[in-house]
Amino acid sequence: MQVIRAEQALTAEGWVEGLTVGIGPDGRIARLAQEPAPEGAHRVAVLLPAPVNLHSHAFQRAMAGLSERRGPDPRDSFWTWRQLMYRFLDQLTPGDVEAITAFVQMQMLEAGYAAVAEFHYLHHQPRGVPYDNIAELSARIAAAAGQTGIGLTLLPVLYQYGGCDGRELGPGQNRFGNDPERFADLVEGAEVALRALPADARLGIAPHSLRAVSPEGLAIAAGLRPHAPLHIHLAEQVGEVEEVLAHHGARPVEWLLANAQVDRRWCLIHATQMLPAETAALARTGAVAGLCPITESSLGDGIFDGTGWRAAGGRFGVGSDSNIRIALAEELRTLEYSQRLRDRARAVLAEPERSTGRVLFDAVAEGGAQAAGRASGAIARGMLADLVALDGAAVDLVGKRGDTVLDTWIFAGDDRMVRDVWSAGRHLVREGRHHAREAITARYAGTLGRLKDAM
Repeated sequence: MQVIRAEQALTAEGWVEGLTVGIGPDGRIARLAQEPAPEGAHRVAVLLPAPVNLHSHAFQRAMAGLSERRGPDPRDSFWTWRQLMYRFLDQLTPGDVEAITAFVQMQMLEAGYAAVAEFHYLHHQPRGVPYDNIAELSARIAAAAGQTGIGLTLLPVLYQYGGCDGRELGPGQNRFGNDPERFADLVEGAEVALRALPADARLGIAPHSLRAVSPEGLAIAAGLRPHAPLHIHLAEQVGEVEEVLAHHGARPVEWLLANAQVDRRWCLIHATQMLPAETAALARTGAVAGLCPITESSLGDGIFDGTGWRAAGGRFGVGSDSNIRIALAEELRTLEYSQRLRDRARAVLAEPERSTGRVLFDAVAEGGAQAAGRASGAIARGMLADLVALDGAAVDLVGKRGDTVLDTWIFAGDDRMVRDVWSAGRHLVREGRHHAREAITARYAGTLGRLKDAM
């Protein structure tokens, strides 16, 4: 049994001083006790449940820094960025996808995430020709997880059309496309690929969006694995809301609530363009809002109504989406600061008994685990040992206790404070570095070298 001794730990019951944690061979927490640790225990200053990164498009990491010039359109937007992305991804080989994904997963682990829900929509060769194994690129995502050790919830994406009017997929999009029948084959292939990973790996389903999937396709996809996590992009952009309203006669949230059984298995990505009544109604379903504050800021999506969502009892988690910046503390800071800028107030998400950092961290630990279908999100017996330890020697953490540790990490610190990370008991990050950092980074650098002219 692995044993960790924490000077202070945030457990399901709150902060505990001098906690000894035992991890069983199944990767779950087997023992929690306030007692002296045995010789050889791994000693840490601060132990926290490590969250899930609930929304990632891994391949986009290789675009970081390449989309900050304005094109011919005088108003650059998500839609112009998307055209750049399409041109870039046409260059990617299966080997590139695996190398990029491994690097992304390594950075996630070093940032303090223990697992990722990969919203995977790049399926085919350029011009839309399927690989001999229709799940070839899903298998490459799984292979990357085998290298890094990260916990994986793989979400194959159904992408049928170029818009609500049912138009064919255009150049750049045709690598995504499947009809429901072929998508079912892809899901089966992805499930086979996951068998090579440890038992904590999970399969989910992801209809891309109401723009890209027909009502019939949405229902079919949701029924393929009735108890698996179900993720969908929802109400991200004003243009998307206008298109759905024009073709379906209702706004995206309004239409989804009227036509689908939205419940706790659903994760609604972005949801930045909601009316107050939509926010409250969607929150009451028990679904998780999948927020990506850094990417939403980068793409100019808008500001999620965090105060309205929380007031209605809504759950949320965070993801790194485009992966231009993979930084757990920064995602949380950006989320809170967006609320402050909108409301011209401070400590907007704080509660009388919990600080801002505590509210944010508790929410993303619980919400990410729910969205990924993962038995994690808390330090408690029987839960997966998804754990992150902070460096007590970091100058800003010296002398800090309890919620103030989280406030300091999120609002004054960064990922350099992350010292250790475990995923289902796999001790993958030590002293801030992933155990295979050199090899993974070298392969990624080689991929970037080959792709340097792709944009």
